[in-house]
Amino acid sequence: MIGKKRRAEESTEFEAFAHSRGQRLFRTALLLCGDWHLAEDLTQVTLAKLYASWPKVRRAENQDAYARSTLVRSYLSHRRLRRTGEQPALGELPEGVAPSNDDPALRVTLLAALAELPPRDRAVLVLRYWEDRSVEESAAELGLSAGAVRTQSLRALKRLRAVLGPQTAEQLAAS
Repeated sequence: MIGKKRRAEESTEFEAFAHSRGQRLFRTALLLCGDWHLAEDLTQVTLAKLYASWPKVRRAENQDAYARSTLVRSYLSHRRLRRTGEQPALGELPEGVAPSNDDPALRVTLLAALAELPPRDRAVLVLRYWEDRSVEESAAELGLSAGAVRTQSLRALKRLRAVLGPQTAEQLAAS
């Protein structure tokens, strides 16, 4: 009797967690992979993994960091496995991805440039600059040292600037 009640409470807690964090996880997944459908799949895989280990997750000091770390690792694992030969086409972007007052054309250019970066570079940039995570938080979520995150951030930014070109990079820096 106690076991059923406990499982029901845990399911209710997880549902509340998934409902409150699902959109943010999806947005991060979309930024990582650049493909709406793959982002949905990654979000579902992440939520399934979190549900399977919910007793451990609910005791975690920072459940959001645990969820992001699971998402990023799922994304990197998917990229390593290369189960699909499909290339995401950067077509029409959803309006609700990350509301901002900046230029939509510049945002599309930035997302296209991110899509050209290797998966780990992309993950570092999304966590550090889009999700505004500290070096230490990013390192924990990626399973790297803080020094490795700093180095990879610098290299990834350099690659991103090369893909964007000097004019667009200056335009981004100004906004």
